[in-house]
Amino acid sequence: MIFARSGVDGMVVGGTAGGDGLRSLDLRTDEAHSARIYDAVLGGKDNYAVDREAAAAMLREWPALPVHMRANRDFMHRAARYLAEEAGIRQFLDVGTGIPTSPNLHEVAQAVAPESRVVYVDNDPIVLAHSRALMAGTPEGSTAYVEADMRDPRAILDAPGFRDTLDPAEPIALCVIAIVHFMLDEDDAVGLVRQLLDPLPAGSYLAMSIGTADCAPDEIGRVAREYAARGMPMRLRDPEESLAFFEGLDLVEPGLVQVHHWHPDPAEIGTIDDADVGMYGALARKP
Repeated sequence: MIFARSGVDGMVVGGTAGGDGLRSLDLRTDEAHSARIYDAVLGGKDNYAVDREAAAAMLREWPALPVHMRANRDFMHRAARYLAEEAGIRQFLDVGTGIPTSPNLHEVAQAVAPESRVVYVDNDPIVLAHSRALMAGTPEGSTAYVEADMRDPRAILDAPGFRDTLDPAEPIALCVIAIVHFMLDEDDAVGLVRQLLDPLPAGSYLAMSIGTADCAPDEIGRVAREYAARGMPMRLRDPEESLAFFEGLDLVEPGLVQVHHWHPDPAEIGTIDDADVGMYGALARKP
């Protein structure tokens, strides 16, 4: 992942994770990578020295970065739980999955409804290397991993892993968590999300978190420059630009807010400073 979750610039790799397939993957360990930087910031073990150097540089610019990243992941957990528990959704399409970190989306959804089906999508060899962790769902449910780039929505929707796992006649929750800030204007992130959402039936949902510098412009601006210096430029968005992703959809209350304000756990209310979270989040239903 990450300023917050998963990069979109990884190469597509054939084969399967594990064994000889793993040895054939080019993990580019000589270059910092957004997913491994995220892991390093949060104290994980799936990173290399170049990622730890990048993480340290970013933490010097914005010490709140771990708070920001955890708040984003907690938002994903709450959104998945809401979708399964309150909205009755049983099918999930998670684009830009990132390195698996338990609880993953399928674990949250299947804890509520064991029959839930989840398709994970990423085009990053790092995620492929860890993808077996995404396959361990409940016996009643189903999970699949699709190697595809968000910039090619048709490849996602036509993939056997998508078509064999999800029923296009039933509502699907499209989850795009902490990825569009790595997509520049020429990528047309709003258009790409719409191409994924348009074929889904009425009653489907869009869950997104969207990077912003509004809460701490100077600090986040410096973090963004550190990413850009390592070949990962960012496009951070204000509320109006973020709401464009949800045009024509029915926003779930409280609408678009900083992620830690979206249906927060009661015990966490007031424990996170707004200046420490550079991410907007929202959930919306397709009418």
